[in-house]
Amino acid sequence: MKNQFFVDSEHLSPEALAKKHRIETDPSSRKNHMEYLPGMEIIESDVCRNVLEQMNSFDDSKYTGEDVKAALSHEKCTIEDFKALLSPAAEAYLEQMAQRARLETSKHFGNTVYLFTPLYIANFCENYCVYCGFNCYNHIKRMKLSMEQIEKEMKVIADSGMEEILILTGESRAQSDITYIGEACKLARKYFRMVGLEIYPVNTDEYKYLHECGADYVTVFQETYDTESYEKLHLLGAKRVWPYRFDAQERALMGGMRGVAFSALLGLSDFRRDALASALHVYYLQRKYPHAEMSLSCPRLRPIVNNEKINPLDVHEKQLCQILCAYRIFLPFVGITVSSRESASFRNGIVKIAATKVSAGVSTGIGDHESKYTGKESADIQGDEQFEIDDNRSLDAMYQDIADEGLQPVLNDYLFV
Repeated sequence: MKNQFFVDSEHLSPEALAKKHRIETDPSSRKNHMEYLPGMEIIESDVCRNVLEQMNSFDDSKYTGEDVKAALSHEKCTIEDFKALLSPAAEAYLEQMAQRARLETSKHFGNTVYLFTPLYIANFCENYCVYCGFNCYNHIKRMKLSMEQIEKEMKVIADSGMEEILILTGESRAQSDITYIGEACKLARKYFRMVGLEIYPVNTDEYKYLHECGADYVTVFQETYDTESYEKLHLLGAKRVWPYRFDAQERALMGGMRGVAFSALLGLSDFRRDALASALHVYYLQRKYPHAEMSLSCPRLRPIVNNEKINPLDVHEKQLCQILCAYRIFLPFVGITVSSRESASFRNGIVKIAATKVSAGVSTGIGDHESKYTGKESADIQGDEQFEIDDNRSLDAMYQDIADEGLQPVLNDYLFV
């Protein structure tokens, strides 16, 4: 793994610095990333095997322009067609892919674009993921909001007109336990019609509890589906266990969640293989749980606190557009989210082609929505951000820009009776 990923360690004690160095340099000091830890639920599922078989056999160099044209001519996109659309050969056919993706999006979603915002309620983390600003060895300002502070943040967001919220925490059971997250869900249900979660993976009974507290859906980033790359990037903590993370969405559905969202963090490993695996993860689960709502995100690496040099490896906007168009053609009914990691100009364009959901009024810090939304400085100490965003537009600005593109911005499409 390239040294550009590793964070500055000047703040660490000699003992902590020695442990960090040992973990980074001596693979034998790390726990096996394919073995479950005590308390982690193991489920019987063939989804993982199917995804890995397809990903590991994927040779993107074998596809030609003729394969791409054939894929675009088929009414139904097969797995083999999807592989062709992800291949380097398809870059020359991006305009044709965009036209097909736009047609599929219009057919299944009309001209609507959904809006939501994330709310980070804690940034404590027990994992050492070398690319993440929240990692346990990064020297950042840590914070966990109280229920009073969470409700204050939620009220500020709700007053802006937002009706869907995504609650996020760092991955620390000790600081952000299930009860804490559940109470946050109960508060969110007072202010929002849709409540999503992006937290550490949990067991089926815990997802059931969080659903009963008011959560509608769960988002889990696999980060990379390449198990060898994953091992080098996730050096410490429960997140290191690759298969437990992979099965998180299925456990969430078994726990009663209405929907689940999937993603790789493009740029950590071979992005074409990760894009293939992300979509196939959805594809195989759709066949097991046809009632569930499923969506894909497509985040790229962004700079983090103490390491602004992190950038996506070989994933430029052209490649990102290719992936999104391929996603839409292969999975026409699946929602596609493009986050504020991307530029305003890219997001304005992609919602007319393939994306169906965007975030607005975004902060990846802790406790700073009052200052960002109202300009009034909060008395609360603010926690540092997980990563830098690119698109800082408010809900009002995003709403107007979407409408100006001839699209219909949607804040909610669920009625609870």
